[in-house]
Amino acid sequence: MDLHVYNTLILSDLHLGAATSHAREATRVLKENRFYRLILLGDIFADLNFARLTKEHWKFLGYIRKLSNPKRSIEVVWVEGNHDHGLTNIMSHLVGVRVYQHYSWYCGARKHMAIHGHQFDGFQVNNVRLSSLGTSLYLKLQQMDFKNKPIARLIDRVNTRWLRMSSKVAAAALQFARQHEAERIFCGHTHEAIHVERDGIDYYNAGGWVDSRMTYLTVDEQEVCIHEYNEQQYPERVDDRDSGEERGQADPTLADFADESGLLEDVEYEGVGR
Repeated sequence: MDLHVYNTLILSDLHLGAATSHAREATRVLKENRFYRLILLGDIFADLNFARLTKEHWKFLGYIRKLSNPKRSIEVVWVEGNHDHGLTNIMSHLVGVRVYQHYSWYCGARKHMAIHGHQFDGFQVNNVRLSSLGTSLYLKLQQMDFKNKPIARLIDRVNTRWLRMSSKVAAAALQFARQHEAERIFCGHTHEAIHVERDGIDYYNAGGWVDSRMTYLTVDEQEVCIHEYNEQQYPERVDDRDSGEERGQADPTLADFADESGLLEDVEYEGVGR
């Protein structure tokens, strides 16, 4: 594995609690890469129902808790997504990270901005209740879907193309970056990893972790790279072999999960806020 230390690694739209969430694979990516800053770019959760979280989902949160330990000297940032609303105040304290509506930083002389992107989705902004109902129905469909969730994944792709409309989110994000004098802007939300350059400003979408194509971004002063998860690139560890199929209600209590996943380690520090 490359020992290069990235300035920033960005991961978005994990949707913990969804049957299609690839939490185990996302945890491997974090374990096998080196970076000074981690940005969780929204929709880390699927909804407010903790009972949907599997053991692998709690392991991901446990690893985030470990990364946020000040002893590791890694800045961990959580940018709130539309699916995270109502959870960030609780979970940010549990995993020890700061939560932002949008986040800015400099890499070299370039100003960078990270915002989830639902703010640029007209359907999401104007139909909050309908979107919430659609999410509930979608999660129930995942439970009834076949192995590998082909129907749920198809609906997600159709939703991206017809409702979220990646091109419109990209255009609005570029305008937002221009208004804030940023040279690079990063979003999630659409689940489609893309790069668009316009008038000297670069827009990147981090993609998502609920489809067969799992992507993340790495940021350095000279370049930004879109990486696609490759199973062969991330060999299975011994501690990756636990089954993640059992739901929270069939396993130990929330406290037991948190303890086993490492969420109760180093509880003396918090340092969280908006």
